[in-house]
Amino acid sequence: MVGRPEITAWRPRVPGVVEVFHARFTEHAYPMHVHDVWTLLIVDDGAVRYDLGRREHGTPHDTVSLLPPQVPHNGEPATAHGFRKRVLYLDLSQLDETFIGPAADAPDMADPLLRRRVGQLHAALARPGEELEAESRLTLITERLRGTLRPRLAAAAPPPVRGVAHDLRDLLDERLRTGVTLNEAAELVHAHPAHLVRSFSAAYGIAPHQYLTARRVDRARRLLLDGRRPAEVAAEVGFHDQAHLTRHFKRLVGTTPGRYASRSAPGR
Repeated sequence: MVGRPEITAWRPRVPGVVEVFHARFTEHAYPMHVHDVWTLLIVDDGAVRYDLGRREHGTPHDTVSLLPPQVPHNGEPATAHGFRKRVLYLDLSQLDETFIGPAADAPDMADPLLRRRVGQLHAALARPGEELEAESRLTLITERLRGTLRPRLAAAAPPPVRGVAHDLRDLLDERLRTGVTLNEAAELVHAHPAHLVRSFSAAYGIAPHQYLTARRVDRARRLLLDGRRPAEVAAEVGFHDQAHLTRHFKRLVGTTPGRYASRSAPGR
């Protein structure tokens, strides 16, 4: 029998931590999507299989996974009984964009000390009033992540030359709420619509409409954890109505906006 997903999420009062997300899924599969922040993931039970940067990865026992911003990924259970995970979403003040390439090349790290520290940080974040401890633990974690990633910088591929795909991504970020038609986008970035879609999909591994939807859902998550109502959030981030938000939110997060907000934990 398939169990209902168990989800807890909150925004702590700790600079650099955008969201804490704990979940237990038995069969939910994430479609390809992106975040504009870093995803620091540990799996406590079961395992996750995911594609990132057009390569398959997994979460073997006792690893820490660091998924970089702007790199599309998906995810699904790699065991019959699903998985239980704890996730920290970290902004770019913790790791800047120079580390995106090295993290995308090898997102799964077998580092027992790092994993233990991440677990300790989750425990501190769950205790209101322990913000100083959480900040201290986060500082040690990001220092260790930089130490792991820095040696890979020299071997990392140079960033792609800016082109119409990058211009379209900037445009989608700017028009997160209002959106943009394909013909309008093509005119603004001076490219044929078909070429624009092909270029964006080739550059980022995700279609323009998937990128925009994922960014809107990310924004919705933060507003919901701030206490905003789903109907209000839907309009704020660019969805047609609450039903439109709910359909995409459930597909990308694994639960409805209402349940997500109601399951917020300490620090709300």
